[in-house]
Amino acid sequence: MSEENITNTQNAQPKADGQNQENTRTAKPFAKKRFESRRKVCKFCAEKIDHIDYKNIQLIKSFTMDSGKILSRRITGTCAKHQRQVTQAIKRDRNLAFLAYCLPKK
Repeated sequence: MSEENITNTQNAQPKADGQNQENTRTAKPFAKKRFESRRKVCKFCAEKIDHIDYKNIQLIKSFTMDSGKILSRRITGTCAKHQRQVTQAIKRDRNLAFLAYCLPKK
């Protein structure tokens, strides 16, 4: 009887760290892949535009929200240099009344 206990305890030793049953599972074949977002590229750098003109209202209007707020670099993907130029052009257009500061409340 004592020999049985000794053999049972020897067989019950924990397995090596890398051979744990939970770690040896294979990847699920239909598992969802993690979404990797594409890096945004500056629209102006891609088209090689050096200076943003405040008179091009169509272009500048695309960098504002419907409420009149200026969209951030994180959303638009513009580089720091061109974002400063866009901001300056938007503020200049607002001052000249080409763009509204904000929409009237309904």
